[in-house]
Amino acid sequence: MAVLAIRTPEDGLLGALAPLGLAAAAGTALVVDLDPHGPRYPGEGSLAHLVADGPRRSDLTPLRTGLAVLRNGGVEPGPAREVVDALAEGWPVVVMRLPARDRARADVVVHPLVVGGLFPPSPGAVFQDLGFRVTAPGPVLPPLSRTTAAALLAGTVPRRSRWVRAWKAIGEPAWA
Repeated sequence: MAVLAIRTPEDGLLGALAPLGLAAAAGTALVVDLDPHGPRYPGEGSLAHLVADGPRRSDLTPLRTGLAVLRNGGVEPGPAREVVDALAEGWPVVVMRLPARDRARADVVVHPLVVGGLFPPSPGAVFQDLGFRVTAPGPVLPPLSRTTAAALLAGTVPRRSRWVRAWKAIGEPAWA
């Protein structure tokens, strides 16, 4: 069982996609959105629902290999802690999507790589290449294709994606 927290302070779309890429690279993983104002990821369930009703046995372990996503549904992280802990016990990898402005320690912080130093990097940050040909002070993800973004947002893992493969090198030390 590995648990990674990820946040993307400057970019909402990247903030929705980065946790999916990180989890997809793990093989079998669950993304849990801890942002009460987070995106409406596809799916019926939500973290708020699990907090209100309690998780079922089928929620606590993967039913199949691959990527699962649990959108937030409007619950704050504090009341969700017990449910998140229970999920982390049964899933091989859990990626927690933190709110962009959350100052909590994140294992992975993703910044867009732009000219001019607009966004001061966090220690150990990962950078998303946006085509500006700027040198980054850390690992750089390749450009994100529309096909990969569309697949992840539709709830599927793209079969061949450089972007998802790049996430594997970032997450693998923590999953081991």
